[in-house]
Amino acid sequence: MIDVRTFTVGPLQENCHIVRRPGSERAVIIDPGDEAPRLLGALRSLKISSVEAILLTHTHFDHVGAVAPIARQTGAPVWCPELERDVLADINAHVGWPGLGPFESWQAEHLVAGGETLELADLRLEVMFVPGHSPGHVSYFATGEQALFSGDVLFRGSVGRVDLPGGDWPTLLASIESLLDAYPAETVVHPGHMASTTLGTERLHNPFLRELAHHA
Repeated sequence: MIDVRTFTVGPLQENCHIVRRPGSERAVIIDPGDEAPRLLGALRSLKISSVEAILLTHTHFDHVGAVAPIARQTGAPVWCPELERDVLADINAHVGWPGLGPFESWQAEHLVAGGETLELADLRLEVMFVPGHSPGHVSYFATGEQALFSGDVLFRGSVGRVDLPGGDWPTLLASIESLLDAYPAETVVHPGHMASTTLGTERLHNPFLRELAHHA
């Protein structure tokens, strides 16, 4: 079993996920985008004493705005997509909207490129390289738990935008297809924005994936 607590934070309503075994004091945090005091308070409320990792799907500011304060407070190492390490290290240079930030940059302790299996907090997490929304984007799949943390690649009834630097629609579509091929239809998708869904539901009903549905 897996316990996923999702907190929607920041001006862009980003989903941060705290993931653990039920009742465990050990957890990982995926994409802490904003509102560090609220997320730290949630850790205390959940009686989580050890954050074993901060896992990033990508480094857009709305997904990493609380990385530095949470890493500093918990001592958790940060796992960052290899191709986006420099963005995390100088985050304010990559915030393209006035009035947002400033955010604190961070030097990632670990890098992922896809293909790794991470063993953290009694979880086995497969890392898959899924670019298209951003150049180095990855997803995390909890092996044996039918849970996928998709970041901003796939949403309920939608997909990640491709009009930001490094975005590309054919690449994104190929990445989504790789997730649909790799994991069961009943896999629960915990996305970076909006509500959870399943891979099977999105294959059949997501209007952006019609050409994939035709090939199913």
